[in-house]
Amino acid sequence: MPKTKKVVEWKPVDVKTELLKQYPPKVARKRAKQILINEAQENSAPPEIMANVRTIPGIITMRGCTYAGCKGVIMGPTSDIVNLVHGPIGCSFYAWLTRRNQTSASGEKNENFITYCMSTDMQDSDIIFGGEKKLAAAIQEAYDLFHPKSIAVFATCPVGLIGDDIHAVAKRMKDKFGDCNVFAFSCEGYKGVSQSAGHHIANNQVFTHIVGTSPTEKTDKYKINLLGEYNIGGDGFEIDRILKKCGITNIATFSGNSTYDQFASANQADLSCVMCHRSINYVADMLEVKYGIPWIKVNFIGANATAKSLRKIAQYFEDDALSEQVEKVIAEEMPSVEAIRKDVYPRTEGKKAMMFVGGSRAHHYQELFKEMGMKVLSAGYEFAHRDDYEGRQVLPNLKVDADSRNIEEIFVEPDPSLYKPRKSEDEKISLEEKGLKFKHYEGLNPDMESGSIVIDDLNQYEAERLVQLMKPDIFCAGIKEKFSIQKMGIPMKQLHSYDSGGPYAGFKGAINFYQEIDRLVNSKVWSLMKAPWEESPELSATYVWE
Repeated sequence: MPKTKKVVEWKPVDVKTELLKQYPPKVARKRAKQILINEAQENSAPPEIMANVRTIPGIITMRGCTYAGCKGVIMGPTSDIVNLVHGPIGCSFYAWLTRRNQTSASGEKNENFITYCMSTDMQDSDIIFGGEKKLAAAIQEAYDLFHPKSIAVFATCPVGLIGDDIHAVAKRMKDKFGDCNVFAFSCEGYKGVSQSAGHHIANNQVFTHIVGTSPTEKTDKYKINLLGEYNIGGDGFEIDRILKKCGITNIATFSGNSTYDQFASANQADLSCVMCHRSINYVADMLEVKYGIPWIKVNFIGANATAKSLRKIAQYFEDDALSEQVEKVIAEEMPSVEAIRKDVYPRTEGKKAMMFVGGSRAHHYQELFKEMGMKVLSAGYEFAHRDDYEGRQVLPNLKVDADSRNIEEIFVEPDPSLYKPRKSEDEKISLEEKGLKFKHYEGLNPDMESGSIVIDDLNQYEAERLVQLMKPDIFCAGIKEKFSIQKMGIPMKQLHSYDSGGPYAGFKGAINFYQEIDRLVNSKVWSLMKAPWEESPELSATYVWE
């Protein structure tokens, strides 16, 4: 009998070969470009990965659709904007509270519409004869019920196929109401490669229709925008607590627990801080071009990362009083964090993790795992572009393909009345010489260990095979992978919606994460689990090309 390979003998090259072995040759060649062994060496270009390409038909991807990215991710966390889905009820239900975004009531009326699932509920007759009249009636009904500041309309796949002009309907109703900003998103699910296209569509429309429209001047001393934070499990609440304690005012969050007025006031910030690079880096660029607001990359996932980000913000403002307050807050918060970290460290040190999460989370959460002494064997994104892996230096070399051209690009110029450079070019150069980098993101790959495996658009087959080969102690991804991984005897933690946990951002969030991961990786129950097919297999098959 041939000798069976032990787990410790699997090398990265062997793992990649095994993942590709079951694919037809043409599929294997494409997937090989999306599975990268991280072997960047000094004085050489980082390894290139293929990303932001359509999933191969027939493969069960972990991605979401364009509509999910627009309505579910970006606009879902807003509290006082009525989100109305034009389409069958299933689409609206799918995007309703699935990410565990948290919001608080706001304004004089204590408005909070996140708990409502609003839809035109298109039927067969609407598909045949058109749904514009039904949409107008639904907008009118929402206005009569809530009298909101804004109503956002989302197109689903059937709407794009039959050609309903949702933008014309929205404009007509906006003109009719006068005091309610009605606008629409052409975010049909099939429109882009993944939910990333929906993020782009949503942010473009918010920037076009809301940003810069607030008549109220913000007079706080240290004003920032927090971009790419969605308040999952209360992350945004914890970040705002820390910022407030430091004396920093968060003018607008895009878009966790956001309000209409926050979006409208975003042009008044002094600095934009980008959390999720993929979902919103272009908004940071547009805010700089149109209003003169520079941006920096931050990360509030992990205690050390939070401290580093606070120091970067203080460095930007060049104010000794702010720097002193930031150091005071860090000194107050870190002892309790360190106490829990030291408690769990002996039990988590040397444990192995895998992370396949959208946006920048597969990168950010590596900070927390490192603080616990854990090793990340493999990681990747659902909807990243090459710059999210390799860093922004690759942007000039990226080609615009047909899928990317589906997404409207907004051309912005300095606003004649609102443009105000917050820092002169000399001031920015001086800050960069001191170590503060503007418009910079190094990407995931440089922070991954040499020989680790980076996989773009992981699918169900690869997830299960990867677990079988490398035997991680914990697997972090989304709901689609959760139960199949758990049935393999591996604890699975959702980092899209946090299961029932969180917050995991900031100092208190780090404590929550340490304790949660400690419980998961050291529980004995997982080793006792056996899936039904392991105990009594019923079917066997071969691939047609074998």
